[in-house]
Amino acid sequence: MGVAAAAVIVPMGLLFFISGLVVNSFQALFFVIVRPFSKNTYRRINRVLAELLWLELVWLADWWAGLKVQVYADRETFEKIGKEHALLICNHRSDIDWLVGWVLAQRSGCLGSAIAVMKKSLKYLPVIGWSMWFSEYLFLERSWAKDEKTIKSGLQRLRDYPLPFWLALFVEGTRFTPAKLRAAQEYASSTGLPIPRNVLIPRTKGFVSAVKNMKSFVPAIYDMTVAIPKSEPSPTMLGLVKRQSSVVHVHIKRVQMQELPESEDAIAQWCKEAFMEKDALLDKHKLADRFPDGELQKIDRPVKSLVVVIGWSCGVILGALKFLQLSSLLSTWKGIACSAGGLAVVTLLMQILILSSQSERSTPAKITPLKPKISAEPSATKQL
Repeated sequence: MGVAAAAVIVPMGLLFFISGLVVNSFQALFFVIVRPFSKNTYRRINRVLAELLWLELVWLADWWAGLKVQVYADRETFEKIGKEHALLICNHRSDIDWLVGWVLAQRSGCLGSAIAVMKKSLKYLPVIGWSMWFSEYLFLERSWAKDEKTIKSGLQRLRDYPLPFWLALFVEGTRFTPAKLRAAQEYASSTGLPIPRNVLIPRTKGFVSAVKNMKSFVPAIYDMTVAIPKSEPSPTMLGLVKRQSSVVHVHIKRVQMQELPESEDAIAQWCKEAFMEKDALLDKHKLADRFPDGELQKIDRPVKSLVVVIGWSCGVILGALKFLQLSSLLSTWKGIACSAGGLAVVTLLMQILILSSQSERSTPAKITPLKPKISAEPSATKQL
């Protein structure tokens, strides 16, 4: 990490981790004293607390780096976003697809109730992982024998969720990289599958379980396709910290959950076909440098994240000054050493957060063979 990057990361890290520990403390308090008596009251409180933390990362994208998210969707779909429960499936194109999702969730008014399926190791990340646990994220070990029960129980808990929520599921199982694409192409070639060009072969077990368990209370699937224009760099967490702006195009198609088939094999086939169409859509995007389908919707940059970061900054600075005044921490060598150690820990934690988002460090997912399409099962009609 360069000196210039460290000069930005350290104060940002201090703000994020101090404010995050405050949020985590309140989440833990309400988890203990409210949730046993009213789970939905706790969820409403936690939604506000989680949003106060996630808005700092939205601010990083929106106001610090100037990341532009352009949404392509029909007007009816765009107006429903944020007003209903939804299962969100997306190709995993960049290191910060999750943050792009948070930006869209914040615009739609459901940032605090956006939930995702994540790998289990992220649960142990200080602040961000802990807040995800309090917010009912689903953490998987990438072993279906262990994960099947986790997914089913986690999804059933959402049945009585009192506010509109998104459950994000990256069914490719890992982030897209050229090396992983080559591996997927070799696998497809050896098994007689359609050879992908822009996406990886989806893992369908989690998607099938999600549909089977959510169909009765979630009205829609948001089929999202993410693409980066040719003239723009692929956004990364480190790039955002360095104020490297970019543009991300997001195509959204709403599919009514009830239109999906009933059998598990047919649901899995629907998912695979959706990703084949997503692959073709990305081919069109490469040619036009935009999505040819769907209207470009206007989404403003709200000031809420800026206000929250200013508020947190003022609170943390005033609290730190008061603490230093009362403790005389910097008046002794021991205090100075403790302060330096604290800064080193914050820098290390930020480095871990940044590295955990990098696609080169993500673990490739195992691919299950594609079963032949069963002619007796109708496929869903509305796909990307």
